[in-house]
Amino acid sequence: MSNARRRVPAVWLLGGLAAALCVVVTIAAGRGAYAIDSRTVLAVLLDHAGIADGEFTTQQASVLWAIRLPRVLLGVCVGAGLGIAGAVMQSLFRNPLADPGLVGVSSGAALAVAILIVFGGALGPWAVRAGPALLPPAACIGAWFASWLVYRIGRTTSGVSVAAMLLAGIAINALAIALIGLASYLANDEQLRNLTFWSLGTLNQARWPATGAVAAATIVALLVLWPLRAGLNALALGEAEAAYLGVPVERLKRFAVFGTAIAVGASVAFCGMIGFIGLVAPHCVRMMGGPDARIVLPGAALLGAVLISIADVMARTVAAPAEVPIGVLTALLGTPFFLILLISNRHRMVV
Repeated sequence: MSNARRRVPAVWLLGGLAAALCVVVTIAAGRGAYAIDSRTVLAVLLDHAGIADGEFTTQQASVLWAIRLPRVLLGVCVGAGLGIAGAVMQSLFRNPLADPGLVGVSSGAALAVAILIVFGGALGPWAVRAGPALLPPAACIGAWFASWLVYRIGRTTSGVSVAAMLLAGIAINALAIALIGLASYLANDEQLRNLTFWSLGTLNQARWPATGAVAAATIVALLVLWPLRAGLNALALGEAEAAYLGVPVERLKRFAVFGTAIAVGASVAFCGMIGFIGLVAPHCVRMMGGPDARIVLPGAALLGAVLISIADVMARTVAAPAEVPIGVLTALLGTPFFLILLISNRHRMVV
């Protein structure tokens, strides 16, 4: 009962995360090699919305609309997608250690992109002409296949084996990284530069078309995953118990894997591999607001967007004018969190 009293009410938790996201986005839009103060950022936004006139230069408006806003909004969409994908995977596997990056989903998507980049020309001239348009569906297929494979290996007659699922994820990660390395060895200079981009993770290539595509994919993923909240709550009791409660378990799992693949695939296709957001965000929300999926799903999406935005600001400022890949920063910050979480749950890791 004491733990329940310490939980933050859902309205306060989600409202606080939404307010924090607005503040972080406003700050992030002004940070970089060309600094713009938050008051000017708000003035530009209000002016373009037709709400109020503000004082700003043409250069400030151009930098904000052509460079900063696409990047910031892309980070928000990627963070929201990875956050809710991680929350769904943790509920599906009934384990707080599950994460799209740790169980091979992100590396599966990256492998599909790597294969398309290096060997896509073998599909014919149409594939070369299509170019980047094929990357998102390829990444989604790779993410879906990795999700399905990890879950199938982790299933036993008594349910999902946590140890088998994590070991399968490690194996798939290792295999995907090895195959990506092989693709890098066979790639030419241009292909190698592109592969390096996917492996490190960055928002540096953000443009309005990419932001729009990721936003559309994230909205689709949210629309697919949000209706599963009641079923995910029931699934916490076990698959048999959820089935007794009338939950179509197999259908729920198919939609969960499909929605996760869309969110992770879009993220990897446009931003490369960004790890640990899907692990940290839902776990923090669960600690603050409890395990209810009606709170964890939107909370993880909001916190994931906040974390990506903060990491992006750090990536642009910590070594300015150079830029640190955002995937490196999330790994540096997320790895200690994962180790602490792993140590605290080691008594459950029984093969």
